[in-house]
Amino acid sequence: MIQLGNYNELTVNRSTSVGVFLEDEDGTEILLPNKYVPENVKLDEKLTVFCYLDSQERPVSTTLKPFIIRNSFAFLKVVEVNSIGAFLDWGLEKHLFVPYREQRVKMEAGRWYVVYCYLDEQSFRLTASSKIDKFLSNEEISVKYNDEVEILVSRKTELGWEVIIGHKHKGLLFFDEVFRPIAIGDTLKGYIKRIREDKKIDISLQALGSKMLDATASLIYKKLLEEDGFLPLHDKSLPEEIKRKLQLSKKAFKKGVGVLYKDRKITIQEDGIRLINN
Repeated sequence: MIQLGNYNELTVNRSTSVGVFLEDEDGTEILLPNKYVPENVKLDEKLTVFCYLDSQERPVSTTLKPFIIRNSFAFLKVVEVNSIGAFLDWGLEKHLFVPYREQRVKMEAGRWYVVYCYLDEQSFRLTASSKIDKFLSNEEISVKYNDEVEILVSRKTELGWEVIIGHKHKGLLFFDEVFRPIAIGDTLKGYIKRIREDKKIDISLQALGSKMLDATASLIYKKLLEEDGFLPLHDKSLPEEIKRKLQLSKKAFKKGVGVLYKDRKITIQEDGIRLINN
């Protein structure tokens, strides 16, 4: 079955003046217009294409890669607002529609918003919504402590940054856990720090436990290589200095230095740390 709003692997079935028709295993066809047909394509060849409805509401496929797919979140720009809603640039010729009823705040042309893309069951159209909370659930949590996850920064609160975890769950990244500049719309690598009894999820940008030691030591080592083998950071350095130079907390820095020292990769001096044999 061809899935609108998603990538499909389909077979080239026949060629026409307007393009080639691709089919799925059930024999359902969809057009790939000429401008997207790869050179020297052959009958029975398999192609991976994105399927959606064109401006005339006809199923069509493309080799372009959209910025968002069905049942996922992304940070997109509004290119037009009219009497029925807003339209987003999602990397395809036809813009992605956001009806007014699906706007958390009234959208403005030229501004960017975190949205969710879904297939509207009434119109059978791909639609976006900035009312993202209704598409997130922490009832059945699919992650565990220290899992590495992809997060999308969605909102700034009094406590920290709300994030979307793996296009499924809502989490929070506390301000005092952030040691680098971030903004709404950023896609980052994060780690599950805590799953609370009320099913709220705390996120860290730094790996935890042994993962943290490995990741932090690697980061410090890479920075040493970039800085000709020396960093003017030590036990008495201010947390702000470490944060500015490495985007790490002082606690994480000291643990990473301990790993490198134990592995005999650095020497610890009064004015900083230095790579051995550098």
